[in-house]
Amino acid sequence: CPCRGRCLPRAGHSHPCRCQRRLTGKGNAAKGNGINGDLIVLIEEEEHPELQRDGNDLIHTLFLSVPDLILGTSVEIPHADGKVRIKVEPGTQSGSLLRVKGKGIPDLNGYGRGDLLVLIQVWTPKKVDKEEKELLEKLRRSPNFEPKPTKTEKNFFDRLKKMFS
Repeated sequence: CPCRGRCLPRAGHSHPCRCQRRLTGKGNAAKGNGINGDLIVLIEEEEHPELQRDGNDLIHTLFLSVPDLILGTSVEIPHADGKVRIKVEPGTQSGSLLRVKGKGIPDLNGYGRGDLLVLIQVWTPKKVDKEEKELLEKLRRSPNFEPKPTKTEKNFFDRLKKMFS
């Protein structure tokens, strides 16, 4: 949240981000030769339907099919300024976290922007027809589809911790 812990209470909202900034001397002109008043700006953050905020970073969960993860794909994802196209490399694992540098929220009190973090999740269909089932059974028997995670792929929490540090 841009308030950095100085949020004002906001009843009935799950994210209480509502803060104010005081710009000294930027308000209405005083009568006579007095000092200008202060301009008080109230900032309220609204939730985005597909993006979550973590400081200056934006987080998006992207669901892809198994073929898309195996073969790789290029996908447009929502962004605060419109859409961003990302490339998902062939063989990307579910649970991978892709970082798009500089596509997060601009820093309120300085320079630069946060990053857009894309969490890749596999989407599994609940029902398949007879032809799809036969194809999946054939793939199941293939030695290439037997899980053989590398040491770095085994521990998701260590990778997640590394991304946020």
